[in-house]
Amino acid sequence: MFNFKKKILITSLLIYLSNTAYAADEVTTQGGIELSKSEIEKWSITIYPDGRNLPAGSGNAFEGEKIYQTKCMMCHGLSGEGGVAPRLAGELGYQEYNPHPLLALTVGAWPHQTTIFDYIRRAMPHQSPKTLNDSEVYALTAYILNLNGIVKKDETIDKKNLLEVEMPYKKKSYIAWDTDEKGKLSGKEPLIKNQ
Repeated sequence: MFNFKKKILITSLLIYLSNTAYAADEVTTQGGIELSKSEIEKWSITIYPDGRNLPAGSGNAFEGEKIYQTKCMMCHGLSGEGGVAPRLAGELGYQEYNPHPLLALTVGAWPHQTTIFDYIRRAMPHQSPKTLNDSEVYALTAYILNLNGIVKKDETIDKKNLLEVEMPYKKKSYIAWDTDEKGKLSGKEPLIKNQ
């Protein structure tokens, strides 16, 4: 017991000394350099609900299924359910019990189809994000939409018709994009159904 307390005391003392050793030194920066518009656009990859920044490319669920089997199935399960990662298909999840909300909700509950594309493109596959080309991302988006019964398996998804896909829970969601800077709704009231 004494050795454990001694180790904690020594560790605490070392941390304290390392933090105070440089306290008197003045830290200055040059503030970096200003980026050009083209440099900023290179890293501005957000896909907005209105489709801004959607790239060229296309894919369908047949193509997406092949990619899914090699790059996604290990985490998301055989058909988008039952894996260690959040579910991509199945019941929407609002009504069913699950103590972990990310595992309860499915992609079908997302209000914007462009969010699926954006998330896959920037964060998937988990072990090697940003390695998929845009057509692969369109194909995976089509496959996930197909798993949720939203598009047909042979339907080609591209920057034009992705925006035409109707997400089932869009009208049941509060959309922050419909607000002004002060949070006031901009002429669009959320749809509330009395049940």
